[in-house]
Amino acid sequence: MTWEDRLFDVLDDLEQQAEALYDAERSLELADRARAAYAEVSLASRLMAATGTSVRLDVRGVGPVTGDLERVGTGWVLLRGPAQDWVLRTAALTAAHGLPERSVPEVAWPATARLAVGSALRRLADSGERCVLHLVDGSRHDGVLQRVGADFVEVAGAGRQLVLVATDQLAAVQSRDEG
Repeated sequence: MTWEDRLFDVLDDLEQQAEALYDAERSLELADRARAAYAEVSLASRLMAATGTSVRLDVRGVGPVTGDLERVGTGWVLLRGPAQDWVLRTAALTAAHGLPERSVPEVAWPATARLAVGSALRRLADSGERCVLHLVDGSRHDGVLQRVGADFVEVAGAGRQLVLVATDQLAAVQSRDEG
């Protein structure tokens, strides 16, 4: 082996070492970028990816609610259960089970997903359907939704007595009775 061959072998070895170091640094950088990008993923975007699937959502003041995730909106979801439908405020969710690993960024959401929880509650009020309002503290109000204000809902309970419920204390609205 000539001195030129040995020199080229040394240079090839150095080049391979440099490539290995670059690949190792690049892998760390990509992992760092992936972590940073995932920090931008919201619960709502993960829920949006689960639309049309069966999920279990744990709700403060209610407990676990299972059903098909029908719709995701700004601050709420619609879950269709076997005996009732649920409008759940995402602020009251404590855990979600059965969601796919992917997410759907907000820019890819349909225009209807930008509707706030008030829109879903107004639709229930318009239907005149009896419902149960579950609050985050575990209390409940049975009745018919009457009107939806900026930060509250009116529910007509027994004897048509109106009760005002602050929206931020609302965990879920169950559109039909259990059982």
